[in-house]
Amino acid sequence: MRLMSRKKPPLSRFMVGLAALGWLLMGTASAVAAPRVEIPETTHDFGKVFEDKELIHTFIIKNTGDAPLHIKDIDPDCACTAADYDRVIPPGGQGKIILTIAPFSVLKQFTKHTKVFFDDPDRRQVTLTMSGWGEPTIEIQPHHIIRFQGEAGEELKAQVRFISHLNIPWEISQVTTNIPQYIEVKLLPEQPGKSYILEVKNKSREVGRYAGKIEMKTNAVRRPSLIVRVFGDLRPPSAWRP
Repeated sequence: MRLMSRKKPPLSRFMVGLAALGWLLMGTASAVAAPRVEIPETTHDFGKVFEDKELIHTFIIKNTGDAPLHIKDIDPDCACTAADYDRVIPPGGQGKIILTIAPFSVLKQFTKHTKVFFDDPDRRQVTLTMSGWGEPTIEIQPHHIIRFQGEAGEELKAQVRFISHLNIPWEISQVTTNIPQYIEVKLLPEQPGKSYILEVKNKSREVGRYAGKIEMKTNAVRRPSLIVRVFGDLRPPSAWRP
């Protein structure tokens, strides 16, 4: 009587099964050991600020994962924004991203965006936003442009007020214009160390147009000069006057 022997599975099947088990274990381990970024605050409003101030805000970055979190890159949308940050945040720890906007980089309503890139497989990019309202250190009312429109020889006048928000006494030391043949200029102190009124009068009696500027020298380090633009558009006198 012949004895029947049991067939053994081919070695190749055993190796494939072993490899599949290894890949499964590796996938499970990598899924567990991964960083996870959490940011409590992604926006900040500075409110009303003056343009000469350096604006700084710190964003907190948390790593709630099981592997180190790496900040791979930071990309501000403005060259005026500088970033200082923790490159690696350990599991369960937290780090900081400190963003600084340089002085004289904001005016009126402003919004600055900064993209942050992580190695979190589920959240690779976050955008941090800083906003506010920038007030000028030297306020110009109503505008830095004067337009004279009327008849040649007509008395045309304008006033421009300058108000300082500096924390030092502010002075205008010199006033010049490159069109003295067309306009008269007078500077009047309104509040010592704080505000001035510039009076400008058209004195041209010729029909036509002119353009020029009035330049004022000040003692402000970051605003050593102020410029007012002047435009004239004079038409011929009317044949009939009331």
